[in-house]
Amino acid sequence: MIYLKSFSFPDESQEGSVLDDVMSKWHNTIYPFKIASGVLLETLEFAPVTILYGSNGSGKTTLLNVIAQKLGVERTTPYNTSTFFPDYLNLCSYEEKGEGVPQASRIITSDDVFDFVLNKRIINSGIDSRRKQLIAEYLELKKQDNGRFRYHGNDDLEKLEKLVAMRNNTLSMYVKKNVGLNIREKSNGESAIRYFFDNITENALYLLDEPENSLAPLRQQELVNFLEEAVRFYNCQFIIASHSPFVLAMREAKIYDLDIRPVEVRKWQELEGIRVYYDFFKKHEDKFET
Repeated sequence: MIYLKSFSFPDESQEGSVLDDVMSKWHNTIYPFKIASGVLLETLEFAPVTILYGSNGSGKTTLLNVIAQKLGVERTTPYNTSTFFPDYLNLCSYEEKGEGVPQASRIITSDDVFDFVLNKRIINSGIDSRRKQLIAEYLELKKQDNGRFRYHGNDDLEKLEKLVAMRNNTLSMYVKKNVGLNIREKSNGESAIRYFFDNITENALYLLDEPENSLAPLRQQELVNFLEEAVRFYNCQFIIASHSPFVLAMREAKIYDLDIRPVEVRKWQELEGIRVYYDFFKKHEDKFET
């Protein structure tokens, strides 16, 4: 499924028409100007899966943020911006297909996933603290409980309830009933991939910024399978910034190589970063065949 057909960035002459008015000497940065034009990129033509590939500093995340802001899709965490961002967005344009970009579309960044995992840790920290308190409380009640407790009024009601609960439950049951199970039942990687499962639904465009972060190779392959099924069966379109070999090898993905001038569409096995992996394992091939 294709919702966003193409996206066009300003060339140097168009950028100059804006920059000449303000002059870069008044600012210590003209970001995001010169990012796309610097690699001679004018237009991206999208497929159901389009990947922006490039080494660190190639601008793939910036381009993803520009597209997301121009489209006005939902986002959770702030992005790296500047006073020039609105002027730059005014120079950009895009072409939709059919009924256009669905309202449910959004950008998911590595910061979103990191914050999700971090928040779970914070919540779990509170739960763990409460658990320790309940263990100490249970043991103290058991120590004090000599069968001679007498109820004298409402002031004793809470203590009576705790004593009854202590007598009727084992330590683990007492803690579980009062605090619940720890939310962190999965590793960071499992929590991270769960974030994608929970936040990618059908019939929408998703911009993913390095979704492989926090994921081990097997989890990356699991994520790729999920994304491929979302395209095939649930009418999703993806624009992904990535340098993961597993993500780059997605079926029928259209890959823009931001490491060459001008930017070109290339096959995943032709990318320099992938060749580095290939050469490394080829060099150590004998170690895998013993």
